[in-house]
Amino acid sequence: MDLLNTLVDKGLRRELPTREEALAVLATSDDDLLDVVAAAGKVRRHWFGRRVKLNYLVNLKSGLCPEDCSYCSQRLGSSTGILKYTWLKPDEASQAAAAGLAGGAKRVCLVASGRGPTDRDVDRVAGTIKAIKEQNEGVEVCACLGLLSDGQAERLREAGADAYNHNLNTSESTYGDITTTHTYADRVDTVTKAHAAGLSACSGLIAGMGESDEDLVDVVYSLRELDPDSVPVNFLIPVEGTPLAKEWNLTPQRCLRILAMVRFVCPDVEVRIAGGREVHLRTMQPLALNLANSIFLGDYLTTEGQAGKADLEMIADAGFEVEGAGEVTLPEHRATAGGGCGSHESAGCGSHEGGGVCGTAAPAAPANEARIDLVAVRRRGAGTDLAPNA
Repeated sequence: MDLLNTLVDKGLRRELPTREEALAVLATSDDDLLDVVAAAGKVRRHWFGRRVKLNYLVNLKSGLCPEDCSYCSQRLGSSTGILKYTWLKPDEASQAAAAGLAGGAKRVCLVASGRGPTDRDVDRVAGTIKAIKEQNEGVEVCACLGLLSDGQAERLREAGADAYNHNLNTSESTYGDITTTHTYADRVDTVTKAHAAGLSACSGLIAGMGESDEDLVDVVYSLRELDPDSVPVNFLIPVEGTPLAKEWNLTPQRCLRILAMVRFVCPDVEVRIAGGREVHLRTMQPLALNLANSIFLGDYLTTEGQAGKADLEMIADAGFEVEGAGEVTLPEHRATAGGGCGSHESAGCGSHEGGGVCGTAAPAAPANEARIDLVAVRRRGAGTDLAPNA
């Protein structure tokens, strides 16, 4: 396909595809799917080889959130039956992190529910970062605490945080349909604050919430403009008790197309398969490693993931290798110069699911069978007395 040859060439040059080209990837037919994966795989291997970075989540504070994000099991008034607990102590969080690091993770993601941290919360997380780094030499720590106030990103950086995650989730035009207690602009502001403070910015999306192809392309182009080092791609986990519990819109093929589109638009960025891969990619997870170079190991914030041992076996069986602690994830031009998703010198840059014609919306994805059997509320690890899955 001329389209795929063009996209590979642009990906190797870090050149931004046109919106029409990005939409056309999402509109490709199942007959062309393996060609799409192979093409995006060339771009992935050019910048990241066959390495897979492992990340591990520690939910520092679960539930009890005042925000009304429709996709979230921790939202205001949630009836999901998830674990609810207040802040873990630094030694508890460090113990939880150690399990993931022992399983091969090189980055620990410290997450807390809520609108955003108070200054006292920042102090609390700073103590947790110190405890983790003292006990685990070389570990990367990413904080995900919600909306940041002025000066908080700098304080987290001084405390030893390496990165900050805050996802855009969906397009600006549809954001108000998903959340009403804060705005899309609030999220952009927090990512900007993290970047300005010298933290590695991590920001991604959630697919499968009923969005259109245009919405998916919009949010990925917005992410490219924000220039994060890492783009997590979440596939909605429709947890019973949330407003989006009936949104089973994704198929494995649809997920692969979305990951390919993200890789073409952000060729030299860490693309991470985040929540929902087990639910929606299912047996096609290994194929997705040709598109993404990063995954979460084990469980998620409030739901259970695939067994950590199974993750490691999947990576090996698919012919990939776990990225070592001493290896640098990002390509040299990003790691050393802070270059963006395509870097600001390349052409066109800077502007938490049947073959189409360029410029047209893809046909609606067929309704995915509801696999409620694959959605299990987390009952182990942080906040419990049971061993974590890592």
